[in-house]
Amino acid sequence: MSEDDVVVEAEVQVDAGLELSRKVFLLRQEDLPGVDKSQVKKEVIEILTKQERTPLYLKYCEEFGWMADEALVEKMKASNAEELKQIEEKIIDAEENLGDSEVREALLSKAEFLARIGNKEEAISAFKVTEDKTVAIGQKMDLMFTQLRHSFMYSDYTAVKRDLAKAKLMFELGGDWERKNRLKVYEGLFCMAARDFKKAAELFLNSIATFSTYELFDYPQFVVYTVVTSMVALDRVELKAKVVDAPEILQVIHQIPHLTQFLNSLYQCQYLEFFQAFCHVSDSVRADLYLHRHFRYFMRQVRVIAYTQFLESYKSVKLDSMAASFGVSPAFLDTELSSFISGGRLNCKIDKVSGIIETNRPDAKNALYQQVIKQGDLLLNRVQKLSKVIDL
Repeated sequence: MSEDDVVVEAEVQVDAGLELSRKVFLLRQEDLPGVDKSQVKKEVIEILTKQERTPLYLKYCEEFGWMADEALVEKMKASNAEELKQIEEKIIDAEENLGDSEVREALLSKAEFLARIGNKEEAISAFKVTEDKTVAIGQKMDLMFTQLRHSFMYSDYTAVKRDLAKAKLMFELGGDWERKNRLKVYEGLFCMAARDFKKAAELFLNSIATFSTYELFDYPQFVVYTVVTSMVALDRVELKAKVVDAPEILQVIHQIPHLTQFLNSLYQCQYLEFFQAFCHVSDSVRADLYLHRHFRYFMRQVRVIAYTQFLESYKSVKLDSMAASFGVSPAFLDTELSSFISGGRLNCKIDKVSGIIETNRPDAKNALYQQVIKQGDLLLNRVQKLSKVIDL
């Protein structure tokens, strides 16, 4: 993807509903660093009133305890009613005097109007009616993308999963490559929100050279999601080949605060710089609509990866030395490692008397042997239970 491609494609604006949902998410969170909630509130109210999203305006006024402007509400309700009336008249006119294509366009206008103002259930029903009137695969896919964004807006991942399955079935009947590539990003976003970072990273990396889903997020944000999921999901060799040296990522990663340091310092084993950047990136993950639920998981996974990578170079190392490398206190590191060791995440042990960490890398053949024995015992137990049932 060239810089010209980024400029041209970036003219496509992020879906207004998704932008609104991100801002509302920030208002719902407490103690997010660097977030000016008074400014975010102002922006949310501006979006709601400018786009006349009356149901959502009333909903958020109730949720956040805002004083609703009654005169403004009546004005927006009247405007919504008038716009809906005009759309209904267009639908009737199209059904009586025009063709199926015009009927479909009128029905789509109604569905998009209901989705815009925040009438969720009626919008879903209207999209279903429009889908029944849609024949062309391309139009069906575009409608499915619209419904997916509508579901993402409400974090309705059950609906997202269902619609993604329907979209994949549609592509078995046909469909162009541009829409197929867009679908990969939608699916990747769902996988990331569902904590399937490995699948999300795979889909994002497959789409990075052909990214065009600017209705979801801009390209720098896409790079953030790609780097974050890849650092959790990929091994060191894959990370180097697919992310660290990827020209599409190198093109914009310097525009994203702390991300270059976060990625490169881990790969280059500069753990002090890595932990410094890690704090900032973790704040971004915590403040992200799709990643915030996995904030603690992300924190644990990345620390385990860093500790594992460090310990792979040693048979034994002093606790003080490792703590200095990461820029933390020995007491903090002792607590950290003890937690991960007891959970089976790190293959090492701590000699507290001498203050030494000793690695005990598992023998692959022995581990496989133990696994076979364990599975064999389970199988024998099941056979014994089955034999008792048969005897009865």
